[in-house]
Parts: sequence; structure tokens; C-alpha cells
Amino acid sequence: MEKDLSQFIRNEAFLSKVVSAEEAASWIEDGMNLGMSGFTLFGEPKEFPLALSKRGEKENFKVNLYTGASLGPTADQSMAEADIINLRVPYQGNAVMRGKINAGEIFYIDQHLSHTAEEVRKGSLGKIDYAIIEAAAITEDGLIIPTGSVGNSPIFVEKAENVIIEINTTAPKAYEGLHDIYVQKAQGERKEIPVYGVADRIGDIGIKVDPAKVKGIVLSEQPDVPSPLFEPNEETQQIADHLLDFFASEVESGKLPESLAPLQSGVGSVANAVLNGMQKSQFKDIEVFSEVLQDGVFDLIDAGIVKFAAGTAFSLSKKRVDQLAEDLEKYKDKIMFRPQEISNNPEVIRRLGVISFNTALEVDIYGNVNSTHVNGTKIMNGIGGSGDFARNARITIFVTSSLAKNGAISTIVPFVSHIDHTEHDVDVIVTEQGYADLRGLPPVKRAEKLIEIAHPKYRAQLRAYFEEAKEKVGGQTPHILEKAFSFHTNLKEHGTMLIEDTKINN
Repeated sequence: MEKDLSQFIRNEAFLSKVVSAEEAASWIEDGMNLGMSGFTLFGEPKEFPLALSKRGEKENFKVNLYTGASLGPTADQSMAEADIINLRVPYQGNAVMRGKINAGEIFYIDQHLSHTAEEVRKGSLGKIDYAIIEAAAITEDGLIIPTGSVGNSPIFVEKAENVIIEINTTAPKAYEGLHDIYVQKAQGERKEIPVYGVADRIGDIGIKVDPAKVKGIVLSEQPDVPSPLFEPNEETQQIADHLLDFFASEVESGKLPESLAPLQSGVGSVANAVLNGMQKSQFKDIEVFSEVLQDGVFDLIDAGIVKFAAGTAFSLSKKRVDQLAEDLEKYKDKIMFRPQEISNNPEVIRRLGVISFNTALEVDIYGNVNSTHVNGTKIMNGIGGSGDFARNARITIFVTSSLAKNGAISTIVPFVSHIDHTEHDVDVIVTEQGYADLRGLPPVKRAEKLIEIAHPKYRAQLRAYFEEAKEKVGGQTPHILEKAFSFHTNLKEHGTMLIEDTKINN
């Protein structure tokens, strides 16, 4: 790697610490806790985890891996394939790792993303033996300049006994100045987080580190991995149109201003497509206060609809990854990244009055949402930050297509097979069939609204269950326990949730 390292490592005290990835990986011992940077495939070390995984193919050891959120093929996948992970916290999205978690080969704690830093601070997850952080540069003052995510990196660096910095020499220089690093004090000693507007800057441009803790610096030239976002289609456009109709009705009724309120959108193709659909809206001067900034946010900035966006990480398509350096220069005064315990903090979310929309796997007729488990057992990715926002947002919205698996699955069911977000935290559900505003409604009224936005092929079946539950059981939230999971059991036995006899015989 024939580059002048002084442009990346601008503090001479760090220049002597450059080592190979293999040497850095050799320092890791069985049972250690590693705090690694990275969030939705962005900002993760590449050379170090690959070297550690290669070592794991020859040696028998396991580590506990803590991150901001999901990592990509160079970390989560390579480490899972090498079978060197004992415990994973707090979020993942890799198919190989998911398979090993569901097979019981890797332990997994699915955790609210704003909680992990607090658990590290309290010592609940044990000490951090090594923090491994990807950086674009080390400044003259010794600050670590993160790349495309902040995540939990600041608390990992603060609490780690040792730090390894992986300098990515291909990272855009424009990353410097993009971050706002604010680290809270211990509970009982802190004051309010002084974020009173989305664009408020309250911290440093980089992560403070004690030079004595930095054991090594690894060099990398590997780019970030694009997210597999699909292009908006007719169905996602319909979801977006219904969501925009809801926003328009809120403005018309005087509940929201023309600029709405700060928006948060979850990770994934559906949420990104919803943002993309807002390009045709009448709304202007929107602010985004989210955890992840996807392609849709850039598109809305280009369209003059979003004026500022704050988060903790990127999650971008190949097109945007390829032009990231150009985009960062272009949007630098419109984007900011904070630690995830700030971007996802309940105090700030509630103060700013954020409107939150995330993706659901399934929703039941009373408004409970499952966003993590297939048939209540197999984990997909995790709850991520959706719970941080759902509980505290001004308006909490979940979006989902009404059908899955070519119509074999209805995403509106009598009772969800796993509850991540209770009915108490859910305000609006949107499908391509319409939207159900659940605010101010008791359970039986919510059920009537939700059945109407289910797919037509399942509405009669849902109504039959609901009417029978009201008639035979009654109560505040009528359920027939013996039939509450009839949709799921029919899917297991017959490959479809559709039950031809909509009366659901005894």
C-alpha cells in the first residue's frame, strides 16, 4: 500500500503503531469481548475480521461480538463461516449468521439499539477487551474520524482495554466534519442531551481515544458493501401514496405543519421506496431524524424536499456507494451522524416530535406488530431501532405489503406469532390496500380498520374469526385462543394461510 500515511495518520504518536491485520488478529484470545464499529454494512473493519476468521479456520477459539448493527460479508459472514462467534449483540442481517443463530450455533441477544451503549456502560455485557474501529483518519489532536457509521464506536473506545484502528485509505476525505460525537456520562450523573433541533451540533468531529490504549493500526483499501435495495415497484408506490395521503390529511386537519415533523424511516427496500415516493409530494423543508440514511434521503435532498438529515449510519445502493465521495462533498452541510445512543434516544425523539415509520413482518387485528420472527420462532434480523422510535414517536407508523410468499401469507393475522411492538405503541398501519389510523380507537374498532386494509382474499377469513371471537368470547380484546394462530397452523399444514371455509368451523 504505497501511500503517504501522514495524510491519514496526522498525529505522529500513532504512526509507529501500524501493524498487519494478521498480527492484530493474533492478539485476540478465546472468550474475549470485541466491540466492533459498523452499522448496516457501513463503517465496519474489513481486513481485521477477515484475518481473524482465517486464523479461526486453523485454531479453536470463540469471541463475543458487539457492534452498532448489522455487518457485511467481511465481518459477520466471514466470522460466522469460521465458527468463531459465541454471542452476537445487538443486531444482525447476514443470511449465514441468521442460519447459525436459528440452528442454535450462535447465541444472539436482539436488543433495542439505544440500549447497547447503556449495557456496556453498566458492565452488563462484561468488559470490552478490544474495540476495533474503522476510520477515515486520525487527526492532529488524536481524534478518530469514523467513516460511514458511528453506531456504538464511541462507547466501545471509551470502555475498551485495547483499541485497534483500521484506517481505510479509500474512504472519502469529506467524512471529516460530518460526525457529531457526543458521549453521555453515567446514569445519575448526566444532564439533558442538548439537541433541540435536528441540525444542532453538540459534540466533537471525531472519537476521543487515549493513545496508550491504541495497540495497533491496520490499513485497508476495501470499500463498503452496498445494501441490496430493490427499485420501487407498483406495490411500494401504492404504500407510499397511502402514507402521503395520511400525511396530507394530518396537514389539512391542522395536526401537522406543511413541513410535517422530523421523519424516521427503518432499514429496507419498502421503507426506502416510501421515501422515494415522497418526491412527488407537496411537502417541502422536511427534516430527517433517523438511525439510517438510505438512498431515498439523498433523492429527497436532490428534489429539494429534505433540508437536513441526521442519523448514525448510511445504508446505500451500489449506485450511491460508487458516487459517495462526490455526494459527501455535495451534501456535507445537509447531513450529520451521531452515536446511536443519541440518534435513537427516547428523550430526543420525543422532544423533537419525530414521525416514525418502519417495516412489519406481520400485524394482528388489534395492532400488535411482529417485526423480527417468522412463525414466532425463526429470527430474521432483529428489532433494531424500531422500538426506540415506536415507543416515543409523535406518530408511529408501520408499513407492510398485505401479502407475502405469492399470496400464501397474509401479513394481517388474528394474532401475531411474536410481539415486538404492542398495540399501545402503534398508531398507523399502511399496506398497498390503504391505511388504518388506530389512534383514539379501542381494540374492537382497531380490528375493523385493520381488516379493511388486509388483502381482499383474506378479509372474509379475518372477519369470520373476529365476529366469532366477539360473539363467543367477548371482552376488551376478543380472542379464541384455540384459533388465534389458525392462519399460521394452516400455513404449516397446507402451505397457505387461506382457509376456504371462512366460518372457521369448531
